[in-house]
Amino acid sequence: MFPYPATMHIWPQFRSPLEWDIWAVLTYLTVSLAFWYAGLIPDLAAARDRATRRGWQIFFGITSLGWRGSASHWVRWQQAYRITAALAVPLVVSVHSEVSLLFASGQIPGWHSTLFPPYFVLGAAFSGFAVVSIIAVSLRTWFGLGNLVTEDHLDVLGKVLLATGLMTGYGYVFEVFDVLYSGNAHDMQTLLDRIGGAYAWTYWGAIVFNFIPLQLLWWRGVRRRGWSLLLISVSVAVGMWLERYMILVTSLYRDFLVSSWSHFTPTFWDWSTYVGTIGLFLVPFLIAIRLIPTISIFETKELLYEEKEEQAHG
Repeated sequence: MFPYPATMHIWPQFRSPLEWDIWAVLTYLTVSLAFWYAGLIPDLAAARDRATRRGWQIFFGITSLGWRGSASHWVRWQQAYRITAALAVPLVVSVHSEVSLLFASGQIPGWHSTLFPPYFVLGAAFSGFAVVSIIAVSLRTWFGLGNLVTEDHLDVLGKVLLATGLMTGYGYVFEVFDVLYSGNAHDMQTLLDRIGGAYAWTYWGAIVFNFIPLQLLWWRGVRRRGWSLLLISVSVAVGMWLERYMILVTSLYRDFLVSSWSHFTPTFWDWSTYVGTIGLFLVPFLIAIRLIPTISIFETKELLYEEKEEQAHG
């Protein structure tokens, strides 16, 4: 989507939401990295002070930006942390609604709906919290962090996952209502095709995997168990993948013209690209948890200090 020499006499359409999307994604990525790095500075300084090898001392010394933990440092750090957090909130909405605006502004049956922007934002939050839960439970188990990532944290993650799931479920219901209320013949045919057509397994699979196991999170005991939260989160990740497959394929494989109807079957290269994107996430993630603290050191110190204060005054 970047501007490039018009060797094929084709230039990006700058009025398209797809062009807005790449800049929204890059802006969101930049702010997210800034937010993550700002929160990591005190911990990088702690790693610098504990490092024994000269190479690590230099590395952590450079990345900690000369942090000494003075009062002025903490004031500037809090200002920067809050500003980047405030910038990230509207970017969350923009980065997950750009492509859906393109869908909504088109005439393709199944896409032409004003529901799509909030529908995609809620779905992104739903799947995002599911992935966060998977990562939290996995790291908690592998590294024995049960005393830091407690059952209370899992309980909160379960509540948020349930809330975002119910919001996404509302989008499913309203999508059906929108089609029935409009009475558009093409949208009606797409809905019926999703329910009982060749790709009905994607529609019903999305409903089953997204919302049936999710209802177990109404019980506090389920939310506080790591293995149950992990299984529900994996189910949500599978369901959201099926939803994206359903949205794309069932709206495109049957167009307005019967002569253009066909079936879509992913090729080897389609699956390879998909698996490659998973590796593209896992490799830097695993490198990160190998080289930098996975749990906030300074926040843990604050909690330990508060517990000691409570015990001393108790």
